[in-house]
Amino acid sequence: MEMQNIDKEYTYSDYLNFPEDERWELIDGVPYMMSAPIWEHQFISRELLRQISNQLMESTCEVAAAPFDLRLPYKNEKDKDISTVIQPDILIVCDVSGIKGTGYSGVPDFIIEISSDSTSRIDKTKKLDKFERSGVKEYWIVDPEREEVDVFILNNGIYGKPKYYFRNDKIRLTAVESVEVDLKAVFNSVTKVKSKQIT
Repeated sequence: MEMQNIDKEYTYSDYLNFPEDERWELIDGVPYMMSAPIWEHQFISRELLRQISNQLMESTCEVAAAPFDLRLPYKNEKDKDISTVIQPDILIVCDVSGIKGTGYSGVPDFIIEISSDSTSRIDKTKKLDKFERSGVKEYWIVDPEREEVDVFILNNGIYGKPKYYFRNDKIRLTAVESVEVDLKAVFNSVTKVKSKQIT
């Protein structure tokens, strides 16, 4: 859902005044309302965060999870004038100087979005394009229903075709050294709960 005033280009300054009980993102000045995530999304996010954060304990890089405002500046925009404010499900930043205010201002090294019916189109088009143009080194789109992960790696400023990974695969990050994600554990975090619901 977009805001009604389609003639206005919204900025981070406007975003800070949006209703506190609603979740919004801005992409190139256009606001999009976010639906509450389903429980499967939350369990997958938790397991991804657990695995990644455990492996970054000795690293200079930091991992964060939504709600966490990623402000992607265009050239030298001031914080208040930034027109893209996104809440990635998980991100890694190695230049921690950009951590401030409600999240991070700058370009993260790595982003994960856990897709749903309501977010899939934006994740695969607008966000993909925005992350590519901004220079995000690695972008994952996790599909909980298909138990699949599409991995986009930036090469000469272009993502190109993704690599596809499935439930029993392990993925070693390209953007950040010495981090590997076990997808079996990620998707088992959901199937374990479902099996308990049946019995």
